[in-house]
Parts: sequence; structure tokens; C-alpha cells
Amino acid sequence: MIELIVSDMDGTLLNNKLAVSDTNRQAIEFAQSKGIKFMVATGRGYTEAVPALHEAGIYCPMITVNGGQLYDEEGTLVENIGIDKKRIKNILNFVKSKGLYAEVVTTEGVYSDDKVGRIETMTTLLQKTNPDTTFKMALILALGRLELLNIHYVDDFDEILNKESSEMLKVLVFSNIGQPELQVIRDEFESDSELVITSSFFNNIEINHVQAQKGIALERVAKHMKIPLKNIMAIGDNFNDASMLEKAGVSFAMGNAELGVKKIAKYETGTNNDHGVADAIFRCINENL
Repeated sequence: MIELIVSDMDGTLLNNKLAVSDTNRQAIEFAQSKGIKFMVATGRGYTEAVPALHEAGIYCPMITVNGGQLYDEEGTLVENIGIDKKRIKNILNFVKSKGLYAEVVTTEGVYSDDKVGRIETMTTLLQKTNPDTTFKMALILALGRLELLNIHYVDDFDEILNKESSEMLKVLVFSNIGQPELQVIRDEFESDSELVITSSFFNNIEINHVQAQKGIALERVAKHMKIPLKNIMAIGDNFNDASMLEKAGVSFAMGNAELGVKKIAKYETGTNNDHGVADAIFRCINENL
């Protein structure tokens, strides 16, 4: 019997407008009424993740930064796994030398050194995932979401690297062209045994500490909650979800998931625009998966 449902956010719980549908919210509430716990596991930092959840009235424990942090339902930080600043600086210098845009997730929030780059990246993402949306409309949507996502802008990343109180959790690297342009970053850092490189969208890669993976974090959550992994259901769409889909007893890939992710999951549900999370939840409960 399923005791815990864990859902990814982008491309999964969120539709292409980056919001939680009423149908998904109602399904979560239905599961909770049956005594099933719900939490999210996202690549986003905490301050990026909570606006969309709270807007839908969802308050729950969270695995954030791909497993770099764990928060309880009240928003209290329970666990933290970061990357040393020397490695972060090396990554950022290499990314800059390739002319790519990057963001850094820290214990104090998400940082960017290029506001225009941030807007362009978000606009391109929204336009490509919403083909009927014009560039102008995508730009308006991007600007609206940027107000919610609590991004901090700095002139130079050294400002945060030199800040003793700030711990580094993740580097995101973006390309509006897509994965082919990001391959050079993978090639440079995949051999580092202290790092793991995944992706949550066609236009990014995410660099975490090797222990900061959703599947590893899920194991720790299961142990803390005293819930067997076989009694956990996980839902995701991209390769940063793969490790938790492998660990969970019941796993669903979204209809819009990458093919490799669909091969890992036991079941497939609808797309993120067609309330696939809700369909998966109802199927799991009704069929007693």
C-alpha cells in the first residue's frame, strides 16, 4: 500500500505555464484524505519552488536542489549537501569561457550575474513549451514568473563565493540551442567523482554534489519517515528524476517524459498539461498499485 507520493515539479506537477492545475491539487488533497503523505522533489531551490506550491495551497515536505536540501512541512531546513567553493569557481570560469549563461543555487537563494540572460532563458523555455504562445506573450509570462522566483542578481559571482555564510549547492548551465551546446560542460566535469550532472529541461544541465540526488535523498526520507521504499510512489519527467524513479516501489513517467525516463519507470501517465500527476495518483489508489 502506498504511504507516500513524491512528485517532481517542472514538467510534472507544473504545467507549461509553470502552475499547478486545480485537477492536480484536488488529486493531492484526495490522496491526503486517504492518509497518504505528499511531498515534492525538485531541482529548484526552496525560494524558487514554494511560490507555485503555495499559490495552489500546497504545503508539504520538500526535497530541493535535486537532493541538496531537505525541508519539512513548516519550511525548516533539515539537511544540506553542497559543493566546495573551489569547484564552483572552476565550473563558473569554464562556463563563462564558453559563453554560456549560468546560475548558482546557494543556501541563501538563487543567484544570477546576468538579468537579461535570465529573462531570455525563461522566455525561450516558455515559448518552446507553449508553441502557440508568441514571443511577446512568452516574455510577459517570463517577467511575471521572474517576480515570483526570488532570483538575486550580482555583478560578479565572486560576491557570493567570497561570502563565508553562503554554501554552494548547485550550478545550472543554460543554452537556448539545447543539449548539443551543453555537451562541452558535461565532457569537462563528468569525470569528477564528487559531482553528478543531470538535466531537468531541454535547455539546461544541473551540476550537484554526487550525494545530492533525488533517489539518495528519497532513501533518507524513507528512513526518517519509517516508510519502506516499496510503499513510495514517485512521478517525474526528466533525467534528474531517474534515481528516485529507480528507488520507489511504484514509479510513473509523465507522457511528456524523455524516452530514457519512460524506460526506467514502471508506468506512464498523461502529460503535465493534461494533469498527468492527478491521473497517476487516482490510478495508484484505485488500482491499489
